[in-house]
Amino acid sequence: MASIIKTSINLNEIPKDKIINGKKGKYLPISITINDEPDQFGNQGPVIVEQTKEEREAKTAKTYLGNVKVVWTNGNNVDTAPRDNMQAAPAPAPVAEDDLPF
Repeated sequence: MASIIKTSINLNEIPKDKIINGKKGKYLPISITINDEPDQFGNQGPVIVEQTKEEREAKTAKTYLGNVKVVWTNGNNVDTAPRDNMQAAPAPAPVAEDDLPF
């Protein structure tokens, strides 16, 4: 299962208290959701700052950083986002093969 997912995030929305100082650099735990259907802009899901269990239980508002679009897939994972607000192309129909030499 392979896909290429494109996203950009708003760096101004990153809460500084969520940045983790690791051995090899600074990290921000994020969550990416892929929805079944694209939204009105062709986005297939959000990028949010990961919440702790306590934040989820307290229903703390999520910090949205951006959106994602699937731009390529091998067909075994998720569908690609439509381009320019067009509907995603349906999977091609299988080609019927016959035994004719021409």
